[in-house]
Amino acid sequence: MKENYRCWAEIDRSALRHNAKVVRERIGAAQMLAVVKANGYGHGMVGVAQALAEDAQLFGVANLEEATELRAALLHPIIILGPALPEERSTIAERGFIPSISTFGEAQDFNRIAGAAPVEVNFKVDTGMGRMGVPEAEALEVFKKVSGLPHIKIHSVSTHLPVSNEDAEYTRDELLRFGRIVKQFRAVAPGDFKAHVLQSAGVLAFADPLFDIVRAGIVLYGISPLPEFQELFKPAMTWKTRIALVREMPKGSSISYGRTFITPRKMRIATLSAGYADGYPRHLSNRHAAVLVRGQRCALLGRVTMDLMMIDVSKINDVQAGDEVVLMGRDGNEEVSCAELAERAGTITWEITTRIGSRVRRVYL
Repeated sequence: MKENYRCWAEIDRSALRHNAKVVRERIGAAQMLAVVKANGYGHGMVGVAQALAEDAQLFGVANLEEATELRAALLHPIIILGPALPEERSTIAERGFIPSISTFGEAQDFNRIAGAAPVEVNFKVDTGMGRMGVPEAEALEVFKKVSGLPHIKIHSVSTHLPVSNEDAEYTRDELLRFGRIVKQFRAVAPGDFKAHVLQSAGVLAFADPLFDIVRAGIVLYGISPLPEFQELFKPAMTWKTRIALVREMPKGSSISYGRTFITPRKMRIATLSAGYADGYPRHLSNRHAAVLVRGQRCALLGRVTMDLMMIDVSKINDVQAGDEVVLMGRDGNEEVSCAELAERAGTITWEITTRIGSRVRRVYL
């Protein structure tokens, strides 16, 4: 590294491409929609998309702001997976992004503001997620009306799986229902629109039927939503910080806010240049969390603070300020995985990576 960062995340491009290859091998001829929303799940949206440009046919983002940033770097089709605000629709139509629509009213508005070319839309059906989409009982009627608008082109139809990593029976039924809906749509509006439903867990556990497009999300970053498949993937991020201070603390010293940890003996304690403002979960305080120093686990002590946190380095010789510390990732034979952090913090892996803050530099290797 040419620069010495206080807190940074190293992103392994080869790991991203490896994970994309694993997905490709599972989906065959289906198109890959690489989901890079939320700053590439915390890995850096543009850097991730550039690394995956040869593997993905489309990219998925959450909103117009993300789409605009990504378009400056790549020319791939971009689907906006979240609902557009009314004042964003004209810009979406003008720039050729593919919005996701859930109501006839949205379609009418895009039809009204369309320019010379029709607006391509992703028609969303709600088969159980409850946050977007036309309710499935009304989907066929609304689809007929939308597909009949003169300045609207159906790019794709989609739904979302709410329990693909929790309830296999419901998910299989949902896939069957969605399959029937797609057949109904194609019967009333023949065309070349595509269908997509499978996301990361769906690709791993429910790859039949695949439909036409697969939305690959967290697996591209090397994190499996189903633990039994983790060995197939390579985590793309190693999150690091540095030791800012090393002190010998006498027995009975209190550590951090609330005095929740009192040293039971003389201890060598290092203060790290990272805290919850960088995205390290405060919920890891006093939950047996650890970091890696020179390939050894060192316990987190007391509460995580905004900019700093303390660890026990008593068993490691010659620790100095400036030494690297792995917050998440592998160092030698030891690893602190994203799944471990999520479990100890009482959250999910998606939150661990996407909450990593903007002052954490992303460094692409």
